[in-house]
Amino acid sequence: MSGTVTGMPQISCHSPLGALTISEEDGRIVALDWGWGRDQVESPLLVKAKDILERYFDGKEVDSAELFYAPFGTPYQQRVWQELLRIPYGETRTYAQIAALAGGSARSVGGAVGANPVPILIPCHRVVGSHGLGGYSGVGGLEDKRMLLTLERCV
Repeated sequence: MSGTVTGMPQISCHSPLGALTISEEDGRIVALDWGWGRDQVESPLLVKAKDILERYFDGKEVDSAELFYAPFGTPYQQRVWQELLRIPYGETRTYAQIAALAGGSARSVGGAVGANPVPILIPCHRVVGSHGLGGYSGVGGLEDKRMLLTLERCV
């Protein structure tokens, strides 16, 4: 994802991947985008999400499942994203493993993972292919995914 959602409260932070912006709507996290947001607000939820990201990039194990999310997506995408939140820090799952839990095929899981509007916090980077890393929707693509997995000591 690139660019930032406008018209809703946001908070931005610096990261090894570049500037990241977290967006909130109705007390729930709805997006994480690459780039610096224009509508900077320090709500308790956004400050907590920023703190989790900063601790994460400092190499600390974090549990982003403690945040409240409401990303826009289909019921199937929502099921897949819930499964992603269950993948522990420092571990990976294959697209096929997520498909077995959420229903559908590995390919449909790939579509849902690629549509994740809250990457890193909803850890789509922890989903890998059976024979390699698979893809990554972040601006830096597989290089970003590899960096995140290295940070978590998965690769």
